[in-house]
Amino acid sequence: MNILGPGLFETHLTVSDLDRSIEFYRDILGFRLAHTTPRRQAAFFWIGETGQAMLGLWTAGATPQRVQLHIAFRMTVESVLEAPRALRLAGLTPLDFDGRPALQPVVIAWMPAVSVFFRDPDGHLLEYIAMLPDEPRPESGVVPWSMWTLMRARSELIG
Repeated sequence: MNILGPGLFETHLTVSDLDRSIEFYRDILGFRLAHTTPRRQAAFFWIGETGQAMLGLWTAGATPQRVQLHIAFRMTVESVLEAPRALRLAGLTPLDFDGRPALQPVVIAWMPAVSVFFRDPDGHLLEYIAMLPDEPRPESGVVPWSMWTLMRARSELIG
């Protein structure tokens, strides 16, 4: 029996400007605003279908001490492959696994999963990720998508 259940339901981030963060997650990333609590300076978004997963944002104020966290959002492979272009069109910089600007997603070979990273207005590291149906290749580390497709094609030829 898995006492943890089928998966993660919610996660929360602290933000310095709640209105700016609501605009980012709603207008740029397309999350559906579910509820705001002005008295507690918090906002909640549904991720995917209503009731399946939630992101909470809580105002921490403009203190110079900030914690930057990482959250990965499950996507389809096609969405992750399209993400670098869509992020650039939205004025965001797609990043690779090491935080460098990227033109394409990377593959984390031990899983394997294709992913692309970017930052929200508070510097939190966000990731779009999709599991791949391929066999894991932990020895390959993290490689650009184009290299992964070449490696996969080579494996199929050698077979």
